Amino acid sequence: MRDDIYRFLSVHGRLPERVNVEQTSWLLNCQPHNIPVLVAARLLKPLGNPQPNSVKYFATNDIIELSKDKAWLGRMTNVIYKDWQARNARYRTVSSETLENVGSEIAA
Repeated sequence: MRDDIYRFLSVHGRLPERVNVEQTSWLLNCQPHNIPVLVAARLLKPLGNPQPNSVKYFATNDIIELSKDKAWLGRMTNVIYKDWQARNARYRTVSSETLENVGSEIAA
């Protein structure tokens, strides 16, 4: 575990009442880039009504309660898996199109 994560989790023996995206990812043991995916899937709800480009905060108690729910963790994991499948499919499509274009340029 990285030192900054360990220090965050052990500050004064308790966690802050609200956490940002990076800290939320530490609590859920996922990557920060997965949090917007979970918000879009409505598995996480940020505090207040933040603008799309603003910093998002989450209630620590809500995150901890969700992390105790095995069914919710399964849904979270499936959403992350599906996001990566979609990303990889887009990458494969772009890569194959690029190779086709390069091949046609060489043949010409």
